[in-house]
Amino acid sequence: MTANTAQLAATLASLAAMLAEQEIPEPAAPAPPARKMPDRVLLTVEEAAEQLGIGRTKTYALVKAGELESVQIGRLRRVPKAAIEDYANRLISQRNA
Repeated sequence: MTANTAQLAATLASLAAMLAEQEIPEPAAPAPPARKMPDRVLLTVEEAAEQLGIGRTKTYALVKAGELESVQIGRLRRVPKAAIEDYANRLISQRNA
């Protein structure tokens, strides 16, 4: 062996010894599975628009005209899920009439 090879081998052995001395942290316990949130009864106007497949502006217009029932909680406007189904059923019954 040459001097450089011997020095490299000594350095690698020293490094291996240092790594062996270090404490290896135990893996963290897995996080508990996320609890599934129950379906909400009141939706934002944007969520109601998405459920109906229409735009946000049109949904606000339906709320303002009273065609889509909504409730106010403080400064928030929410649309009951049942109101979305009622509105859709009214549209279907008007079309069939």
